[in-house]
Amino acid sequence: MELLDERWTMLVIRELIAGSHHFNELRRGLPRMSPSLLSKRLHQLVNAGVVERRPEGTEVRYLLTPAGRELEPIVMALGAWGVRWIGELGDQDLDPKLLLWDMHRNIEHAAVPDRRTVVQFRFHAVAPQLRDWWLVITPTDADVCDTDPGHEVAVVVTTSLRCLIAVWLGDLPWLDALRSGELEIHGPEALRRALPTWFKPTMYSSVPRPDGDVDAIHIRAADTGVPA
Repeated sequence: MELLDERWTMLVIRELIAGSHHFNELRRGLPRMSPSLLSKRLHQLVNAGVVERRPEGTEVRYLLTPAGRELEPIVMALGAWGVRWIGELGDQDLDPKLLLWDMHRNIEHAAVPDRRTVVQFRFHAVAPQLRDWWLVITPTDADVCDTDPGHEVAVVVTTSLRCLIAVWLGDLPWLDALRSGELEIHGPEALRRALPTWFKPTMYSSVPRPDGDVDAIHIRAADTGVPA
């Protein structure tokens, strides 16, 4: 625990498990973590033999060692516990950057049109600088933009941030969100119908939730200083 219970350490390991291997990728997945602290945690994990620092030309990749990979079921179990038992997130804990970053690495590329496809997300009832986001999807890659990338938009998703998070976590099916009017998809009919299939289910969407008569644990990410 002297190694693993340091603040942010398990979240750094989670990002490495999720496929972030470069410093800037890790930063985007941990936007509330300072670059200096991220650098320090990576250095500690490398020294402990949990992470390998691998120079590749002008870049450096960070990879989990066999010891680090053995932590994956522990991290996954903690995530499943949180989805199952942590109560509803407070408004201050809803983060579009974290949401879109997670969505971008769960693209089902085979289901997306075989060309550059841009999906715009427009969130209402948020600060103006957080309102519009774009996913730029190509046959082999995807990127998140918080400014207009300048490409033609294929479909526009309009919803509340809380609604899309509920859909993404598996608490609210896409179809139910559409039927309720909480979520709207604008664009050509074929693309509107196909859009939900462009995203793989999250690893936690199938986690059973407690029965309605069982109280959840109420905690806010702001209480711990880290994102949920």
